[in-house]
Amino acid sequence: MPHLLDVACPACRHRAEFEFAEVVRIHLKSDVEFFKKHKVFEYREFQDSCGHFWHGALYFQGLHGSPHQAIHELPDGYSARDWEHSRYLCNRNGLRAGSIRCSNCQVRGMHMLNWPDDAYFSIAHRGHVLWAFHRESAVELMQYLLSDDRSISRYRWTSFLLHVPSVFKVRKARDAVVKQLCKLLGVRDATRRSG
Repeated sequence: MPHLLDVACPACRHRAEFEFAEVVRIHLKSDVEFFKKHKVFEYREFQDSCGHFWHGALYFQGLHGSPHQAIHELPDGYSARDWEHSRYLCNRNGLRAGSIRCSNCQVRGMHMLNWPDDAYFSIAHRGHVLWAFHRESAVELMQYLLSDDRSISRYRWTSFLLHVPSVFKVRKARDAVVKQLCKLLGVRDATRRSG
């Protein structure tokens, strides 16, 4: 799953941006209190697959900006750079914490992702739901569905397209599904078939 997703804003239902939080393991128990009190971190206790508990400091770049600008005076052994490319990215560990920003109603805040229910690019057809991560993957999905040649090698979101359910790929569904995607994408006419 990508680090940035397009979600339906919980306040106005327009397209908003969701960004997963970055998590850094807190090395020493004596450092926990610092991260609990710091204004740009959220402290959480996590449990790994073996059942061991560990302490983590979450940073929400979508709310606070670049870690270099917002994080200062850390305990020894930590650097703002740790939260730029954390190996404990929320989406890689089944964690759903992140931030949401809506340019329509100006909502900004922490958000617990409920995927795929939160997906902005989500359509229903004959009792099935199809979604895309964000605008780029939604455009590729539309192009893929319109294509008579379903070779996925020419698409960037190949692994995503491999999992499109058959109910959306049949000719009978094509026009209805593409029409819904066009509406979400703000595209007028995409019914022209591609090679």
